[in-house]
Amino acid sequence: MTDRRQFMHTLGAGALAALTAAAAVRAQTAPGPPDTGTGKKVRVGIIGAENSHTIGIGRTFNERKMFPGVEVVAVWGETDEFARNAAEKGRIPKIVKHQSELMGQIDALIIDHRHAKYHVASAIPFVEAGIPTFVDKPFCYRAKNGLKLIEIAESKGTPITSMSSAAVNPVMDDMVAQVAALDPDDIRSVVITGPSSITSKYGGIFFYGIHTVERLFRFFGDDVEAVRATRNRGRFTFQFKYTGGLIATYVPVSGWDLYVGLSKGLQQIKPRFEVENGTDYMYSKMIRMFQTGEEPRSHESLIPPIAALEAMERSVHSEDWELLLIGG
Repeated sequence: MTDRRQFMHTLGAGALAALTAAAAVRAQTAPGPPDTGTGKKVRVGIIGAENSHTIGIGRTFNERKMFPGVEVVAVWGETDEFARNAAEKGRIPKIVKHQSELMGQIDALIIDHRHAKYHVASAIPFVEAGIPTFVDKPFCYRAKNGLKLIEIAESKGTPITSMSSAAVNPVMDDMVAQVAALDPDDIRSVVITGPSSITSKYGGIFFYGIHTVERLFRFFGDDVEAVRATRNRGRFTFQFKYTGGLIATYVPVSGWDLYVGLSKGLQQIKPRFEVENGTDYMYSKMIRMFQTGEEPRSHESLIPPIAALEAMERSVHSEDWELLLIGG
């Protein structure tokens, strides 16, 4: 277990370092529009219609036609009502009653359940069939199940990924570059914000907490040893204990803010430009994978955020330090 954890941390840290280096090159300059792909025809199916993302994806691909050649051709919904609503508003031409009906009709798959506990089971048959699969965040609800899905993907050679739009966009790249420019030895502590709830019926802290965890790990890496929740009359915060000595505090409020404690005081890391439709940049990475097979991040980097969320979930009840169990 220890060797596996170290192996995954090492590879995950390498991927994060590469992302940081790439971000530094683009720092401060407002980006152009996202890449619209190769033009290769891709028939996309979506599993999950309860989430509003399905409508947004349908409109982006089918109505705006942002990615030439790419079309959402069918959707499966958790209920008939969800499916009809997504199909109508997302301009999706076909509704299937059973997920298996998508086989033979699609070239790529998007999994878009609101609760991550359904993601792995929905993905497995398609990953086994070699269909490139994008899993909406969180990648999974339990690290052990995510590892199983990754093992299947690797054995079949199937491209698979998952991303948070809050963590993958040019504004975020620029903020990562600003953090990378600081003296790491002078960083005393960190405060990061982002919305979440520990009582959401869609997995508690998993539902929105994934956005902030993914952002934190892009800023400072995923080499976190343990997490602790502090609760008081319905209010709560989380602390992340890094193996290198850094302590990061997550305050669950609206807004994607970052404050870094330095010897000279608290410094806010602010975006230096804005982009329109930041989610389109995440879609661009997804489409590139569908069209070329090139995955936008390593498989190893998918698991530490899930392990962190599991530790956060346990700590909500124990209010003690909970270790990240990378191996599930």
